[in-house]
Amino acid sequence: MHLAAMFSGGKDSTYAAYLAEQNGYDISMLFSMYPNRSDSWMFHSVNIHLTRLLAQALEKPLLEVPTLGEKERELDDLQLALKQIPVEGIVTGAIASNYQRERFDKICKALDIQHIKPLWGIDQKKILKAEIESGMDIIFSSVAAEGLNKSWLGRHFDMEIIEELQNLNRTYGVNISGEGGEYESLVLDAPWLKKRIVIDECESSWNGFSGEFRVKRAHLAHKS
Repeated sequence: MHLAAMFSGGKDSTYAAYLAEQNGYDISMLFSMYPNRSDSWMFHSVNIHLTRLLAQALEKPLLEVPTLGEKERELDDLQLALKQIPVEGIVTGAIASNYQRERFDKICKALDIQHIKPLWGIDQKKILKAEIESGMDIIFSSVAAEGLNKSWLGRHFDMEIIEELQNLNRTYGVNISGEGGEYESLVLDAPWLKKRIVIDECESSWNGFSGEFRVKRAHLAHKS
């Protein structure tokens, strides 16, 4: 089955695509939505331009689709774009968000294609642990929740992160996977990538309640 993987360059979409291929699916292309606003209900925006480098590192073609990022209307942009490509299904990194799952299911039903969701319904701590243990090099690219301050921006994921996020979940209700918009992530490397991303220039911004770690320049480097 030829699939397109919805791809933001974050931990969940990257890991879901990897698991789909491990399960025997053929991902023929990556599919990235480029919202024109930072508060899209469905799609990542911070550092979305780096999907171009990650696609090269994965040796997959990338389809980039612009959208205004307006609630529900951005789904029309997604459906129209999917209608133009010859795939039998899409892979998403949805874990527990019914908002995402239901909308992807609806689009797939309308287009008569399958929705493959390798992470759906799995315990979020288990997924986060598996993502870290997989060897992915992941950083926080944005935070927007009580308990997540400026020090988290650009921070690398490790096992200590899991305990800290669980504590924030108990105290403030933070979703440890970030599916509620609490944070976004960026993958810089993984064992199945042919090359790794090296950040040349970046900047952090903070408005008192949320912040972003933006990569202004980056390049692909060979692995030692």
